[in-house]
Amino acid sequence: MKKIAYIIMACMAIITSLVSCVDLDLNPLSAASSENWYSTTEEIRISLNDFYRAEFYVVEQGWSLDRNTDDWSQRTNIYPIAAGSIDASTAKSNINVAKTWSYSYKNVSRANRILSAIDRLEGKYSVDELNALRAEACFFRAFAYARLITLWGDVPFYLEAITPEEAFKMGRTDKKTVLEQIYKDYDYAAEYLPLTNNSSSVSRVEKGAAYAFKARIALYQKDYRTAVEAAAACIALDKYSLYPDYGELFRDKTKHCENIFSIVRSTDLEVGSDGEPTTQGIGSFIARSAGGTHNAQPSWELLAVYEMTNGKTIDDPDSGFDPHNPFLNRDPRCCETFAAPGTRIYNIEWNPAPDKLQTMDYSSGQMITNKDSKGGSDATNAAYNGCCLRKGAQDEWRERLYNDNPVMLMRYADVLLMYAEAKIELGEIDQTVLAYMNDVRARAYGVTRAETDSYPEVTVTDQTELRKILRRERRVEFAWENLRYYDLQRWGQFENAFSHNMYGFSRTASVNIENFNKGNWFWPQTPDFDEDGFPRFEAMVDGTFIVQHGERHFDPKVYLWPIPSEDVQIMDGVLTQNPGY
Repeated sequence: MKKIAYIIMACMAIITSLVSCVDLDLNPLSAASSENWYSTTEEIRISLNDFYRAEFYVVEQGWSLDRNTDDWSQRTNIYPIAAGSIDASTAKSNINVAKTWSYSYKNVSRANRILSAIDRLEGKYSVDELNALRAEACFFRAFAYARLITLWGDVPFYLEAITPEEAFKMGRTDKKTVLEQIYKDYDYAAEYLPLTNNSSSVSRVEKGAAYAFKARIALYQKDYRTAVEAAAACIALDKYSLYPDYGELFRDKTKHCENIFSIVRSTDLEVGSDGEPTTQGIGSFIARSAGGTHNAQPSWELLAVYEMTNGKTIDDPDSGFDPHNPFLNRDPRCCETFAAPGTRIYNIEWNPAPDKLQTMDYSSGQMITNKDSKGGSDATNAAYNGCCLRKGAQDEWRERLYNDNPVMLMRYADVLLMYAEAKIELGEIDQTVLAYMNDVRARAYGVTRAETDSYPEVTVTDQTELRKILRRERRVEFAWENLRYYDLQRWGQFENAFSHNMYGFSRTASVNIENFNKGNWFWPQTPDFDEDGFPRFEAMVDGTFIVQHGERHFDPKVYLWPIPSEDVQIMDGVLTQNPGY
């Protein structure tokens, strides 16, 4: 009986993913089902709405993937991939292996059902209307399969509704075959989706999104020619542009000029049965003086890679970098991602310096105890590396301790840099490559590409050197946007990223005060870099003032995720596991 019960429970996961008729929260009819529901284009459109629910974007929100990169610092808490501890039973860890797998297949199954239903409506509605709806379903099927082959490689693949018996006979399909269908779906979406598609309460995917996401999966699969062509097609639409203010870009919750596709969140509307918001709890990132716990921060490795305003890296002897004030004269994106000491954030003045025992609370107009000072009474728990996330931060985070910023899935800057990266890898370094890289860089300085006296223009044309610049540019442009993980994956750089541990300050106030008085604050010296541009802090670690907080560990198997163990066990001999798991 125990064995039978286990088999039934294991079956539920994969059957739900592959073949079940999942209830749609937005269905207005209480008795609706797949048999009687898809009878009108309005019902199809309502069903498509379900693809826009935030819960289906498991790894695209909450900095889920950033936690497993070298951009993240959380003292001794190392997440499974960065720790090399991920395994097939890590279903409920912070990367939600099983949930990502299951939800991706739920979306595949829903898209397949909708596409079949649209076919049955031919002749009842206009060809144009049906093609637009079909294009939307194709987009989301392509999105789901793209995520699956990126994280798992070869995966089960089907394009029509299947029976449980068929599901249990389904093994893995070569990802190249899946990729061909992804391209077909995105091409169909690009052809039939409108240029602008937000005529209803839902801001829907549109033509540019299909091109952009095709470029992304092509780049991730190292199909550089297709990536160039798809990115160029998106650019040629002349619909999108770079938001003029880099910092404000992440606080603006509207569908603005750079936003190609995002998922809207609402603390007021997304509420669970307990009455609490289901949007992301944000207390772990808010300064302690503002009422947060501030357990996690952007890493020192990330802080070190921003160039100086003169375009030199901080390890260059002529850069002018001051390790005692690492926020001075840096690429403006540095102080839009990190809150520099003295910054007003969450209506307080942020400053972790050991001598800053009080700080201004602007909401009350009074000085309060600075719980973020590394020399104060709360130094043990104050930000472990003295850093605080500014990117996207809202004053309302302090009031609600929840984050309802849109989940940004694709923005125009990514299209420009994907184009540039693919052209670099093809060895086709021309003026468009430099132009698009400089467009992104100049925007950070609040100027245009032509104003070369106001920002450090990229002029390098050597492939090896330009590749390093492009990779650094992506890191600082997209910091804490869940893209660093995918960059490291396709560049084969997990080993470099995870060979450097997490470092920060002592948890003892007297040690920090003593070193501050010696002039060692912020850093005692400038970190050096390896040949791939990864900063190294080992030389300054003395075990007292600068200490190791967490230890990362590289395991080669992490380039692909494990298939959830329950699915592999119940389909023993049919669905094989990825190597190393």
